[in-house]
Amino acid sequence: FSLAERVALVAGAQRGIGLEMALALAEAGAVVYCLDLPPQPDSDWLQVKRYVDDLPVSEGQGATKKGRLEYVRGDVTDQKAMWATAESIVEREGRIDICMANAGIIHIADCLDHTGEDFRKTMDVNVSGVLFTAQAVGRQMAQLGIPGSIVLTASMSGTIMNPNQHCVAYNTSKSAVLQMARSMACELAPKGIRVNSISPGYILTKLTHALIDTQPGLETRMSAHVRATTRPEKSRVLAWGIRRLIDRPCY
Repeated sequence: FSLAERVALVAGAQRGIGLEMALALAEAGAVVYCLDLPPQPDSDWLQVKRYVDDLPVSEGQGATKKGRLEYVRGDVTDQKAMWATAESIVEREGRIDICMANAGIIHIADCLDHTGEDFRKTMDVNVSGVLFTAQAVGRQMAQLGIPGSIVLTASMSGTIMNPNQHCVAYNTSKSAVLQMARSMACELAPKGIRVNSISPGYILTKLTHALIDTQPGLETRMSAHVRATTRPEKSRVLAWGIRRLIDRPCY
């Protein structure tokens, strides 16, 4: 499986699931632009970049380049800025083939006390931000006639209810992402652009710890239902899932 000569944008890719996505794509030979809010990436991202820099050239027809990671500061809630970011990537690389709209936040609050401000902020990042990311890359794919792949990160919490977790805004936003993926898939299929969503379960990231840290005993209850995985194992599973979604024969 090779993504040599392909170009990807992964939003929310400084750490966590987004960084794992970026790594999986780069290992397959893709040039990956990792977009996140901080002006500079943190030590986790830099460590992964060093690993990618040491990878050999990816095997593929006529491949002369290897995968690499690039960091770009961006705010997914700024629609015009996201469009401009995708345009600048195409100006530099000549194409864009893959979009992983993964940026997201979580706010913990009882549903009867949840403030409108916090609810709107969650929806702004988790719903509008996902749309703006997918739009930005999809517009470039359509203009260039590239049969690309767009993947939106939803959550199991967009489909099922996890007891004792006070995340009404997050859960609502992820349900919206699922329907967004279906809607965009229907609209963009005639252009040869595939749109899918993924719904991760429990993965211990900094975002997940925002939930765990507010509810003593929750991690123990979660562990009783979910088999623990190491980071290398998680990476292999995630890489397999990404491969299935961005392979051209898949929908």
